[in-house]
Amino acid sequence: MKTFLIIDAANLFFRARHAINPKADLWDKLGFAMHVTLNSVASCWRDHRADHVIFCFEGRSWRKDFYPPYKRNRAEARAAMSEQEQEEDRLFFAAFDDLKKFLIERSNCTVLQHERLEADDFIGGWCQNHPDDTNIIISTDTDFYQLISKNVKQYNGIEERLITHEGIFDKKGNPVLDKKTKEPLPAPDPEWLLFEKCMRGDKTDNIFSAYPGVREKGSKNKVGLREAFEDRNKRGFAWNNLMLQKWTDHNDEEHRVLTDYNRNRTLIDLQAQPDDIKRIINEVIQNQCVPQNKPMVGAYFLKFCAKYELKKISEFSDRYIDFLTASYPRGNNET
Repeated sequence: MKTFLIIDAANLFFRARHAINPKADLWDKLGFAMHVTLNSVASCWRDHRADHVIFCFEGRSWRKDFYPPYKRNRAEARAAMSEQEQEEDRLFFAAFDDLKKFLIERSNCTVLQHERLEADDFIGGWCQNHPDDTNIIISTDTDFYQLISKNVKQYNGIEERLITHEGIFDKKGNPVLDKKTKEPLPAPDPEWLLFEKCMRGDKTDNIFSAYPGVREKGSKNKVGLREAFEDRNKRGFAWNNLMLQKWTDHNDEEHRVLTDYNRNRTLIDLQAQPDDIKRIINEVIQNQCVPQNKPMVGAYFLKFCAKYELKKISEFSDRYIDFLTASYPRGNNET
């Protein structure tokens, strides 16, 4: 059994951008994003004695063709940026591409990217294809809670939290407490969280609800999400009563809950992509699951640090070079 760190690269890099004071100098923002990204990986690598790191990058998602409104809100937000904001965005993406180029050309890390796939597809696919290994996802995105299991954990590098099937822990291994009750936060319930999201949709990704306004707990005369969820295996009265409901949107178009739920499940469930997409995911992973032995990784990393003035990282470069040189393990069970 090996331990893999699976990096949601864009999430980690661009979330770090928003964690620094917005009045900070642009160069300081770039350096901070680089520092948080690399330090999150190095810290998790050291704490969990990992064997290999996989960086997952975005392509143009197949979801935009399957569901045209998907992430349309993000394009609208970018269009509304000021010239200064657009320039900062351009420089951040240039630095991010520079990091990706370094990882591909100068490190032994596995890098996964395809023109039709999102990082989420690769992260879900990697966990599904390495069921006998320990997989630790590094991301702040709660969408990955659906993957949490005995062999899948998630590390939030911004909050320094580890989310597991047993609970949520801080960087010292202590349970994270609820701010109101002062009790330990419970472990995520992956199946319920996935069901709830497929029903409620995702405003961040512009995925509309399958049943707007539905309550979590039903009443005497109306079934709620909890009752339908508990009836999901038997597909009895509660399930059918909820799923066969119809509603009309603002354009006077009629919707059936089950139809929209299945649409959202295809978009959100990382085990429910179309068969042709699953095939691409598996092919890319299989092709990249090969040992590498690139020369002078440490020297090139120091040059990269100098370019972005990552002085503290340079001073302790061994902590980072360790994971950058670690190749995909020979003889490991592959896809």
